[in-house]
Amino acid sequence: MKLNIALLAGDGIGPEVIDQAVKVSNAIAKKFNHEISWSPALTGAAAIDAVGEPYPDETHEVCASADAVLFGAIGHPRFDNDPSAKVRPEQGLLKMRQKLGLFANVRPTFTFPSLIDKSPLKRERIEGTDLIILRELTGGIYFGERGRKDDGNTAFDTMTYQRFEIERLAKKGFEMALKRSKKLCCVDKANVLESSRLWRETVQAMEKDYPEVEVSYEFIDAVAMRLVQWPKDYDVIITANLFGDILTDEASVIAGSMGLMPSSSVGSKVSLYEPIHGSYPQAAGKDIANPLATVLSAAMLFEDMDLNAEAQAIRDVVNKSLAEGIVTEDLAEGGKAYKTSEVGDWLAKNI
Repeated sequence: MKLNIALLAGDGIGPEVIDQAVKVSNAIAKKFNHEISWSPALTGAAAIDAVGEPYPDETHEVCASADAVLFGAIGHPRFDNDPSAKVRPEQGLLKMRQKLGLFANVRPTFTFPSLIDKSPLKRERIEGTDLIILRELTGGIYFGERGRKDDGNTAFDTMTYQRFEIERLAKKGFEMALKRSKKLCCVDKANVLESSRLWRETVQAMEKDYPEVEVSYEFIDAVAMRLVQWPKDYDVIITANLFGDILTDEASVIAGSMGLMPSSSVGSKVSLYEPIHGSYPQAAGKDIANPLATVLSAAMLFEDMDLNAEAQAIRDVVNKSLAEGIVTEDLAEGGKAYKTSEVGDWLAKNI
């Protein structure tokens, strides 16, 4: 198979972890007789520095014409520490999601056998966890009306949802649940928020179309507590943009490191694959960042292309690296800490 993949390294540790995913993907392509054409493009702070825009039109054209997008990270402290900045790297991410129609963020949460005791949570609570959080990505408070009034002393952000936005995300959630344990949980704040009441009534109206799926409804604050107490109770979670942003980062501690969890953002056309961690600017250029989340994001990319053996080969070699201690400093715990590039080389060689 010939694959054209847009490559958006982004900022901070993005280029370093992306390099390792490329090494691994190229090794997979060689092993399984595929041909990958990589199309690099600028985004984030790197794009602002080059052309003044965090998601340039040229980058969008590269992404829109690709079979998939492999993405690193966005963000730079000089923008984080400047509340008055008019252009920010994160604006590029929001613009990219909107222009590419990436309405659903898919974040799996699972445990690694060799790392089960590295999690801050007890083994008996997390062992066997296997859930997916499906976060709505192009609506809600991040895209609603916002502004200042009263001479700048009052600020507002509006959470707005249309029924079709909820329906298309819920449809994907129901379809995922049918292929898994047939359990779907809609997370909202329907006791307070009108937008959440629309979420709940929309999903309730869809239940009849998926009679095999057991549907539950829970408030976001309750799930924030239950997710770290009884994560095995969940299979597929669907939720709004802001709630999903918070829950997915919380869920990442179950695996033991934020550097381990992959994700995808999918729409009607091209899909994007990225690690859930940020740009980690403190580690940029030091060759110490954990590349496994990005590598596993590449596995999700292959799986969505129906290349299941290729995806499994990546997951197998990642598990082997963890079991044999070929890990970066965040997982070394007193043992030998390998460089980011060394982990990538080892994975590619073992494939």
